[in-house]
Amino acid sequence: MSAIAAHLQSALQATESAAAGRDLIELSFVAADAADAAAQLDALRIGILSAQRALELRARIEFEIGAAWISGEAPDPLRLLEAAEAALARAGSEGGLCMIDLSVAGGSIDRLTLIAELPRAIEDGEMFLHYQPKINVRQQQVASAEALIRWQHPERGLVLPGDFIAAAEESGQIGELTLWTLRQVIADQRALAASGHDIPLFLNISGMLLADTGFIDEACAIITANPEAKLGFEITETAVIRDPESAIRHLQQFADHGVVLAIDDYGAGLSSLAYLKQLPAKELKIDKMFVTQLTSSHRDPLIVRSTIDLAHALEMEVTAEGVETPAALALLSVMGCDLVQGYLISRPVPFGALCAYLGEQDRLVETMASRPVFLRSGSSWKRA
Repeated sequence: MSAIAAHLQSALQATESAAAGRDLIELSFVAADAADAAAQLDALRIGILSAQRALELRARIEFEIGAAWISGEAPDPLRLLEAAEAALARAGSEGGLCMIDLSVAGGSIDRLTLIAELPRAIEDGEMFLHYQPKINVRQQQVASAEALIRWQHPERGLVLPGDFIAAAEESGQIGELTLWTLRQVIADQRALAASGHDIPLFLNISGMLLADTGFIDEACAIITANPEAKLGFEITETAVIRDPESAIRHLQQFADHGVVLAIDDYGAGLSSLAYLKQLPAKELKIDKMFVTQLTSSHRDPLIVRSTIDLAHALEMEVTAEGVETPAALALLSVMGCDLVQGYLISRPVPFGALCAYLGEQDRLVETMASRPVFLRSGSSWKRA
């Protein structure tokens, strides 16, 4: 992928490109308008085809392009990336190319509209889940997966989580949305267990809900009614700092019900050792801002290594988010990191694709015991 990215960089002078995974290239460029962006994407398509000939690749390159663009305002890199990921997920069913115009989407879907439509969306089944696997580094096996909610609007297409999660929190509907997610995760985990893959599934819990006694009681009731389900909750450290007494008490309730707790995005907020030692958490997730620059920074490896040692001292496993290169994976393995998650392993995929991934993993374990099972082409399961 690095060779292809370098070829595109030289062929498309105004485009910045970089390999972001074993079968993913990220590019960025400036366009005058939508027509210009479409023309540059077409040039990109031609550039990828020319790379096949220029690099004398024996395997034929198959590719899909997902793009997002915005005009009239300073771009939010995270929002653009989320939109590009959504477009890439749809590209296969739209002729190999999908482009989302955030300028149009942002003007047509305001916060009040999203708030008004959320109850219907939950009721009518417009919400669905994607899953991103987490790999145990030493065992080279999928240890768990994180559920990520999506909204497929019947008229507007895919609504980005960055838009509707904030609307749900603002309107007080985040509790109902999370309870729907919890029920769906339990159903999916039951299906996984029945197919021979009894791994825990994690979902994110908004910090606002950790002080909501009604939500805590209802969530515990659902968990109690499904004692066989292997579940995990991911919470951010800032959620605990907001109301530590209430948060710690309610998190302990979840832990008492057998839910595995993971501290998400560790290091991105105001980390507090005083609260960290009180939490009944079993997993610490290092924020990807420290992982993506792991092999090109002098300080990030020191922070990551010290965080791993600290978590192990507190009897927690450590997950590194945002693992995108084999070099980062190798360094994390040497540091003693327990779990990894990121585009090198898998982007978030539908439940069917997760099942296919797990089935493919079982077959590879039997025939390729000496090779990491997750360092391979992901084309088969990504299309599942």
